[in-house]
Amino acid sequence: MNLRDLRYFVALADHKHFGRAAAACFISQPTLSTQIRKLEEELGVILVERAPRQVMLTPAGRDIAERARRIVGDVEQMKESARRSQDPEAGTIRLGVFPTLGPYLLPHAVPRIRARFPRLELLLVEEKSDVLLSRLRDGRLDAVLLALPLHDDQLHAEFLFEEPFLLAVPEHHPLAARKTLALKDLGDQRLLLLEDGHCLRDQALDVCQLSGASEKAGFQATSLETLRQMVAADVGVTLLPMLATKPPVARSEAIHLLRFHDSQPSRRIALVWRRSSAMHGFLLQLAEVFRALPQDLFAAHPSRAS
Repeated sequence: MNLRDLRYFVALADHKHFGRAAAACFISQPTLSTQIRKLEEELGVILVERAPRQVMLTPAGRDIAERARRIVGDVEQMKESARRSQDPEAGTIRLGVFPTLGPYLLPHAVPRIRARFPRLELLLVEEKSDVLLSRLRDGRLDAVLLALPLHDDQLHAEFLFEEPFLLAVPEHHPLAARKTLALKDLGDQRLLLLEDGHCLRDQALDVCQLSGASEKAGFQATSLETLRQMVAADVGVTLLPMLATKPPVARSEAIHLLRFHDSQPSRRIALVWRRSSAMHGFLLQLAEVFRALPQDLFAAHPSRAS
């Protein structure tokens, strides 16, 4: 058994397809298949069910895939630790971010990261929070941007900033004439929300519970931009994170934004990584770049938005 074969098997476990796994490993499909069979022979167990149109791991295969993933991850950590001891601010970092934050935060943050760490290669992955956490835990990501709270003793969360929510309403909505509102003013509103799996949906539902508002039945958006367009089309109202209302996002005359003057709904964003990571010192420095973002990015300005 060697590290190369474990990498091949992890790729097959991730892709569930011999052709895609082989391409990810930069080898031919017959070579991958041969090495997987050799690994099965060495271990004395069947790892993969080879169906005509799909690949499924056996129970033993799933267990060994997780063990192999940890081994491969530990080896990568050793390499990263050795390299960063020579040049802590160079190399590659695989950073994950969730979809309702990435498009609005990264245009402000990435230029600052590049200026601070000019030799750093930044690889960005956008996925829902549960996928990011899974990839972080098994070593496929080095760090992720997530909304707190986070309950995992194996992970370190470095708080970055608090991002308020604004209520977005159509231009002819009864609330559009106001400049601010209280949380209780949402009590009779039915909010447009994202589909299941988005952390912003859970955060908005928390606001609904506090205010007495409810979800608008029959519609769930797949993206924040869909929510924005539905508000502009006078379908309903929604909560928008502050960064999603800032340039370079275009402004729209069809949407009014209202800030809350009492209990300000918000989400707390953190940079998260494994406590065992060899990149701990560097990631603390990276967190400082995010913390140094201009504070007016998180301040409300009335009254129209994209």
